[in-house]
Amino acid sequence: MGAQLCSEPNAMEPREALRFHDKAKGAQVRLDAQGCRASRCATFHDGIVFSQRPVRPSEQVVLRVLQHEDRWCGGLRVGFTRLDPERLSAASLPPFVCPDLVEQSPTWAAVLPEGSALAGDLVRFWVDPRGRLFSKTNEGPGFLLRKDVLMGAPLWAVMDVYGTTKTIELLDPTAGWCPTAMPEAPWEEALPEHEDAAAEECAICFHHAADTCLVPCGHAHFCSHCAWRVFRDTAKCPVCRWHIREVAPGGGWGLCSKE
Repeated sequence: MGAQLCSEPNAMEPREALRFHDKAKGAQVRLDAQGCRASRCATFHDGIVFSQRPVRPSEQVVLRVLQHEDRWCGGLRVGFTRLDPERLSAASLPPFVCPDLVEQSPTWAAVLPEGSALAGDLVRFWVDPRGRLFSKTNEGPGFLLRKDVLMGAPLWAVMDVYGTTKTIELLDPTAGWCPTAMPEAPWEEALPEHEDAAAEECAICFHHAADTCLVPCGHAHFCSHCAWRVFRDTAKCPVCRWHIREVAPGGGWGLCSKE
């Protein structure tokens, strides 16, 4: 990757407003003079951007989607990484944060739920001290995107201005109109861990039940929402990469009956 990791968090670092790092960015990204607005110029990929400083646990990254285009499939990806963008070679960035950067480095990112990154939407995302990645759009419910972020080292926000998402703008939550962090207790109630039924969770969103199967391969690790999204985006099973012919009801972690 041509990058170095930072392992010593600086507790005294001032919490300046988040901006996009001006050097570590995808080949198609253009930033405004203030480093608050990121636009993807062409194609649907090469739109990776980073925050210019580490983000503390439970500190919200707040952004607004400014431009959306319908001719692509899939949209904004968000998450966190241990890669220090100051030491990162922009030329080494892969086209996609998911799955490329996630597989190549200590990076944890996810696709936002369908319909939650449209033009004008206010998107918040954060990682809590337990390593759970959450997102929230406007005044809607929170979503648990991942729960495997490794804590204990500085984490920079990473975003992928991908697909239908054309332009995003980082906002300053200290302006007083939105909170900088969310208390943990309400999210414990709204997004239960389902520890007793972990084997039935969707392998993509880790929140909804795995109740859908892909035909003809038969893999049934996904909720209907994520299965249909994969079908529309790539039409390839995330497990075996077989071409998906159709999506059918069929829960459980295993194989559904094939036709």
